[in-house]
Amino acid sequence: MAKVLTSRADDYNQWYQDLVTKADLADHSAVRGCMVIKPHGYAIWEKMQQALDKMFKDTGHVNAYFPLFIPKSFLSKEAKHVDGFAQECAVVTHHRLKTIGDTPETRQVVVDEKAKLDEELIVRPTSETIIWNTYRDWIKSHRDLPLLINQWANVVRWEMRTRLFLRTAEFLWQEGHTAHATKQEAIEETERMLDVYAEFAENFMAIPVIKGIKTPNERFAGAEETYCIEAMMQDGKALQAGTSHFLGQNFAKAFEVKFANSENKLEYVWATSWGVSTRLMGALIMSHSDDAGLVIPPKLAPIQVVIVPIFRSEEELKAITDAANKLMTDLRAKNITVKFDNNDKDRPGFKFAQHELKGVPVRLGIGPKDLANGSVEMARRDLMTKEVVPMEGLAQRIADTLDDIQSNMYKKALERREAMTHYVNTWAEFEAALDKGGFVMAHWDGTAETEARIKEQTKATIRCIPLNNKQEDGQCILTGKPSKERVVFARAY
Repeated sequence: MAKVLTSRADDYNQWYQDLVTKADLADHSAVRGCMVIKPHGYAIWEKMQQALDKMFKDTGHVNAYFPLFIPKSFLSKEAKHVDGFAQECAVVTHHRLKTIGDTPETRQVVVDEKAKLDEELIVRPTSETIIWNTYRDWIKSHRDLPLLINQWANVVRWEMRTRLFLRTAEFLWQEGHTAHATKQEAIEETERMLDVYAEFAENFMAIPVIKGIKTPNERFAGAEETYCIEAMMQDGKALQAGTSHFLGQNFAKAFEVKFANSENKLEYVWATSWGVSTRLMGALIMSHSDDAGLVIPPKLAPIQVVIVPIFRSEEELKAITDAANKLMTDLRAKNITVKFDNNDKDRPGFKFAQHELKGVPVRLGIGPKDLANGSVEMARRDLMTKEVVPMEGLAQRIADTLDDIQSNMYKKALERREAMTHYVNTWAEFEAALDKGGFVMAHWDGTAETEARIKEQTKATIRCIPLNNKQEDGQCILTGKPSKERVVFARAY
C-alpha cells in the first residue's frame, strides 16, 4: 500500500490533517467550520463517552438534557459570561422560510420576514444560562441540594479558523452543572471533577497531564476559578484537555436561585461547571500516532484485536475460520473486542496497512503453516513489532499484551513530556526554550499586564499554575520583579 500520510518531520500540521481524513475519523462538511464524524472516529468517541459517563455516575451525577436554544436576554444576565462568548454566538432571528418565483429557473428560498422572532435565540455556546434559569424552579430547599447534573450535547462557537476535532464551529461535549449549599462543597466538587478528568486522561487516553489553575486572564467567562488539565502533544505544543470551574454564586444571583437552609433562611446556592469535548480526539491523535497512522490506547480502541487470514483456497479459509472463531470466543470472554477480517476483496498486505493506519492495537496473521505449527504471527501497533507466538494460551497472552501496550504508551508520552520540559530563569533562556517546543517552567510577576506582554511577544500563554506548586524565590523572566513560584508556559493549540 502506498504511503498515504505526510511525515510529521516534513509538516506536522499536514500530517494531522492527513491522518484525520485518511484514517476515516472525520471529514469536512458542507457547512463552513463543521465536521462529519465518521464511524471509526465516532466509535472512539463512544468509548470515551462510556468511560467518562461511568466515572460521572460513580461520583453521584445523573444525566439530563437542556434546550439547544437560549433566549438572548439570558446571556446578558451575567456580564462576564456574555462578554466571553459574544464574538462566538450564532443567532436565530426567524422561524420560517418561503419560496418566491413562478418557474424552476426563478424560484428561490428566502427568509419570511413575517416570521421574525419576538426575541432572538442563541444556539448554545455553553449552557450555564438556560440551566440556571431552570434550576430556579428545581431548587427550593437545602433538601434539593446538592444537585449533580451532566448533559451530553453539541454546542456552537463560531470559530473563524477551524481544524478538525481541535477547533470546529460545532462540536460534541459533555457539560456538568452542579449546585451546592456551601462554598466549600462547590470547591470540593470542582476539584473532584478535575481529578476525574486527570484519571481519564492518564488511565484511558495514556496521556500524562498537569493539573492546575488558570490565571484570571484565562478563566472561563463567569467563573471565580478555573481548574484545568494540560497535556503536551508530540510537537511540543500544549493542549487544554479539560476544565472544571468554580462559579461561586454568580449565576445563582443572576437567575435568583435561592434555597431555604436548615434554619429556613434564604441563601444563594454555590455552583460549578465542568466539561470535555471532541477536542480530546485531537489530543489522542497528536499524543501517540506516527507516520504509519493512528496509535490508539487499547482501552479506547473500538477494535482491540484484528485477525487476518492468509489463504489460497476455500478449504484453507475454512480451517483458519474454525481456529479464528474459537480464539474470538476466548477473547470475548475476556471482554476483548475482536474482528475477523475475512473479506476476499483485499490482499493481506493491504489489510495489514489499513489496520495499522486505523490504529488497531494487536494484529494476528494466520495461514495454513501457522495452523500446522500451532502458532500465529502477532504484531503490536505501538512498537511496530512482529513475533510468532503459540496458539496455546493465546487469549491470555493477548490480554497481557494489551495491558502492556496501554502502560507503554503512557510511559512513552510521559518520558517525552519530561524531556521537553524546560526550567529557565532569563528571557533569553525562555525564548530559546519556546523555540525548542514543550513546557517552559518560568517565574512570572503575577500581573495581567506582564502575562499579556509575554503572549504578544512570543505567542506563548500561561497554561496553568500547577496545583501543589513548589514555592521558590525567583525573578519574573520579563520584568525582573519578585516571584514565589514557577508557572507553565507554552505555545498551544
